[in-house]
Amino acid sequence: MRQKFDHIQLDKIDLAILQILQEDGRISNADLAEKVGLSQSACLRRVKALEEEGIITGHSAVVDQTAAGYPDNVFVQITVEKQTKEKLAEFEVKVKECPQIMECYLMSGDADYLLRVIVSDASDYERLHMDVLTALPGVSQIKSNFSLRTVTKTTVVPFRT
Repeated sequence: MRQKFDHIQLDKIDLAILQILQEDGRISNADLAEKVGLSQSACLRRVKALEEEGIITGHSAVVDQTAAGYPDNVFVQITVEKQTKEKLAEFEVKVKECPQIMECYLMSGDADYLLRVIVSDASDYERLHMDVLTALPGVSQIKSNFSLRTVTKTTVVPFRT
């Protein structure tokens, strides 16, 4: 998967465009072009090329989860019974159906998956645990850790230069 972007050469202008767009996704093309020192048409071409290459994968608003009614994060380690390709795929399809599961990672180590779920409180997590997590295909063990507070959180991805 890492080799997917090996053929792409990003220059200083591309990196500047990506940094600015990550910090302010609503910036106008005119303002972006001015900040990176390009004409508006050249800047727009660059942004479109970054989208076509899959480096920019979408545009969205970042919503405060507390404002949405889910102030708590729970990190859940899940172990599955069998690690066959079919069983893992079945598990992953079901995980994607739960809107409170914000992230899911296939892991090495003690657990097979690490999930970040958002909940309104402990009783909301208990409901999610009983109704959703234990019902996921092949689950044999669940370990949960409540986050006490978020120290840092960002959506800005740094680029290696």
